[in-house]
Order: sequence, then C-alpha cells, then structure tokens
Amino acid sequence: MPRESKKAKIERTAKIIGGLRATYPDAHCELDHRNPLELLIATILSAQCTDKQVNIVTADLFKKYRRAPDYAAVPLDELQEDIKRIGLFRNKAKSIQNCCRVLVDSHGGNVPATMDALVALAGVGRKTANVVLGNAFGVNDGIVVDTHVGRLARRLGLTAEKTPEKTEVALQKLVPRADWMMLSHWLIFHGRRRCSARKPECGECEIAPLCPSEKDGEYRE
Repeated sequence: MPRESKKAKIERTAKIIGGLRATYPDAHCELDHRNPLELLIATILSAQCTDKQVNIVTADLFKKYRRAPDYAAVPLDELQEDIKRIGLFRNKAKSIQNCCRVLVDSHGGNVPATMDALVALAGVGRKTANVVLGNAFGVNDGIVVDTHVGRLARRLGLTAEKTPEKTEVALQKLVPRADWMMLSHWLIFHGRRRCSARKPECGECEIAPLCPSEKDGEYRE
C-alpha cells in the first residue's frame, strides 16, 4: 500500500468508524457491572483473563461484596478463595483489597472520576482507568488499548506502534475525542466476532475495503 498521508489516514479512519458503528450499533463493555465499583473490580480481574470468565466469578462476588469497605475488611485468604478461578488470583486479591482500602480512606468509599486518582489506586493502570472513566462516568479521557484494539489498529494500518501507550497516542490523533470510548468497543467487538488473530473472516468483513491487510478476500501478513 502506498504511503498514506495523515489527512488520508484520518479520512479512512472516519470511514472505518462509520462501518464499525453500523455493524455493531449495540457495542458495549462486556464486563457485567451495575456501578463504578463493580466495573473497577471486574476490570482489575480481567487482566490476562477473558470477560466471560470474569463474569462467571463476579456473578457471586458482587452479591457478597457490595461496597468498598466489604473488600477492605475481608480476610485476604477469603477474598483469594472467592476469585480463585481467575488467573493471578492471589495478586489480584491483594490489589483489590489495597485499592478498596484507599477508596475508603481517601475517597469516602467511592470510585474517583479522574485519571490521576484512578491510576494512583493499587492494580489500576491507564487501561483500567480508561475503562472505568469511559463506561462508568462517560468521560473520554483516553482510549482503552487491549490486545484486540492494539492488534486491529496495526492490522488496519492505523499505527505500527506495538505498546498500548504509544498505540493510544497514535489513535487519539486520528479519532475524534467523542468516539474514544466507543472506538475500543467497536474494535473489540470486531476482533472477537470477525477479525480474529489467526483466522480473520476477510471475505465477510464489513470494513475489508478499508483494510490494507486484506487482499482478494484473504488476510495477508
């Protein structure tokens, strides 16, 4: 593919967004939650784990633990037992408990709605903070870059960056702020339902004409 100007890439990105918006009008965060605290806990648990597995565990977890003080006060080994089906459950239990203790001590038990306050919590990096800000508070402070978003951003030729941090910056330059949260949902939905890592369905892909990786209905590296 010939070298693409920034203007042309922005225009193609807008068309990609339009195609994804039309294809996945109901795209949303697939971590089950009813409030910011539940989303924060679920997102911490989701690291290196599928949303489906997290939702299985949180179905019971969220019945037992309703507020930040509940997580802060429970014996650590009990919390570990409650989430043991999740990978890295020991470290995640510690992060959840330490996180909730800070919520209790510094935020009145509530989840803060700013990037700086969120990333100061145990177990919370920029990706988790972006998930919470966008989906719990409707704040477009950044773009969630998980494995699907990073992979599709490269596959679609939007960036060659390989780290989440640099990928996020690159996407922010192409995508209107109002679409930052939904971009992640659209790309994740597309990555899970159409553009898998090993067997992308290029022949059926709704945005194939906009993808430089697709040639003659078949994906090429």
